Amino acid sequence: MSDVQVASRQDWLAARKRLLASEEEAARRLAEVGAQRRALPAVKLEKEYVFDGPEGKVTLLDLFAGRRQLIVYHFMFDPAWDHGCKFCSYLVDNIGHLSHLYARDTTLVLVSRAPLAKIESFKARMGWSLPWYSSHGSDFNYDFHVTLDEAVAPVEYNYRDRATLERTGGQTSGEAGGLSVFVQGGGDIYHTYSTYGEGAALLHGIDNYLELTPQGRPLIQDKAGWLRHHDRY
Repeated sequence: MSDVQVASRQDWLAARKRLLASEEEAARRLAEVGAQRRALPAVKLEKEYVFDGPEGKVTLLDLFAGRRQLIVYHFMFDPAWDHGCKFCSYLVDNIGHLSHLYARDTTLVLVSRAPLAKIESFKARMGWSLPWYSSHGSDFNYDFHVTLDEAVAPVEYNYRDRATLERTGGQTSGEAGGLSVFVQGGGDIYHTYSTYGEGAALLHGIDNYLELTPQGRPLIQDKAGWLRHHDRY
């Protein structure tokens, strides 16, 4: 117990009440940020995107599956890789039963640039049942800045241009993680939100459990050393 401070119940309760005040303030701030997110304007998409799915070719509108809202997790899976990103896999392992999203008129899908055959093989290995589509051969990943290739499109990641990324040591090439949100109505699709990198950390349910423990959640740089696909521990 050398890494845990031991106190009397009275001293612990005093410290816990101080923490409670901080937790309540953080919750208020998160609620304010959530309101700002919901108030973001939407951008109408003028381009049609086509994906490969288990049933054949599908459009972005098809991915909604008749629901009003669509969440796309940009799962990092380069066509040259034999398996998907372990960090993205960690996030997907945290996703629960999709019926709760469906009850809120929202569809969640994964999209990767790898060919469908590789996606299906890795999906089976992981034991996942989530809808997962291939954007191989389309502009989708480039337009939403989760595949960075200057030869195809100007590099931008997390709303920073290439010069800023180079100056700050950010990623400037290859596959990159992210999540995008869309709404549809009257046959039109609108982009409402995208977040990248650690912006999707709130979806890491396991991290949120660990955050309640004395050791806390693992830092992103620490994860690289121990994190594995769930069948490789």
